[in-house]
Amino acid sequence: MARFHRLKVTAVDRLTDDSVALTLAVPPALREEYRHTPGQHLALRRTADGRETRRTYSICSPAPGDGEGPHELRVGVRLVEGGAFSTYALKEIVAGDELEVMTPAGRFTLEPAPGLYAAVVGGSGITPVLSIVSTLLAREPRARFCLVRSDRTAASTMFLEEVADLKDRYPDRLHLVTVLSREEQQAGLPSGRLDRERLTGLLPALLPVERVDGWFLCGPFGLVREAERALRGLGVPRPRIHQEIFHVDAGGTAAAAPARPAPAHSTVTARLDGRGGTWPVREGESLLEAVVRNRPDAPYACKGGVCGTCRAHLVSGEVRMDRNFALEPEETEAGYVLACQSHPLTERVELDFDR
Repeated sequence: MARFHRLKVTAVDRLTDDSVALTLAVPPALREEYRHTPGQHLALRRTADGRETRRTYSICSPAPGDGEGPHELRVGVRLVEGGAFSTYALKEIVAGDELEVMTPAGRFTLEPAPGLYAAVVGGSGITPVLSIVSTLLAREPRARFCLVRSDRTAASTMFLEEVADLKDRYPDRLHLVTVLSREEQQAGLPSGRLDRERLTGLLPALLPVERVDGWFLCGPFGLVREAERALRGLGVPRPRIHQEIFHVDAGGTAAAAPARPAPAHSTVTARLDGRGGTWPVREGESLLEAVVRNRPDAPYACKGGVCGTCRAHLVSGEVRMDRNFALEPEETEAGYVLACQSHPLTERVELDFDR
């Protein structure tokens, strides 16, 4: 079960004009709880003026191997226009501060194994992939990785030195391709946006697409969507494609029309950390909101259908999800929903957050 603990900030490193990396010390008593799989993220919580703000940030540091959990964790934070937490992180957080940090979550992951892997990332989408690549190449000598990253300019590129160091350390096993959308490079690919048409031509020229054991797509919604369409057009089976969305426009993707009208009155029964309860769902609120009113320890972060922290198994009843950018088709087919986006379509709905 995800829990929050206070961790001390030991370093705040400026990456670009609009991004920083925060290093968090993990005390010995909490290291097992913060053991993570490469690609997972942390939810950070702040309460100011009586208002709580939560945001998720991917872990960019390598995952520890066998033995005790991590001594420290590092996350990348990019400033979002009007962003409550990112503004606080870039302008106020200093070494010595303490932050409320949820234990690791997320399924955009790769356990180190032999094979050929590849990623297409944009902007801050490099963050979880940096953990995936560094852990994979360090632990598995029979693994190779092709990283295609897109950024606006060289000056806006997060973790530029860290990726360059990996390339120097593993020159024969890491293939790095950088594309700048708003700046010409002296060498390499011409500038411009990575869309479906361009990726369809580029990827087969870089590596044998059909032999890649896993594709990792991360970044803004538009880039991830275009990359997925390109890969499917190239014949890549969908189970080999893993996605994590970092930014979605306010409109996003419209929800499908409900199969039936919402009931006048409904209840949600939820099992959470081994304990259950049943509560009324108020008109217009999500199932997560109904649960949190009664169980503040319910797991959630973004409330936008992106991070997947509030994933729960739908035991009974029917729901309508407004948006879903976190669950794979196999998960929804198996009965999982995002509680923050789910609204009841039956008088009784039962969720299991522990399953």
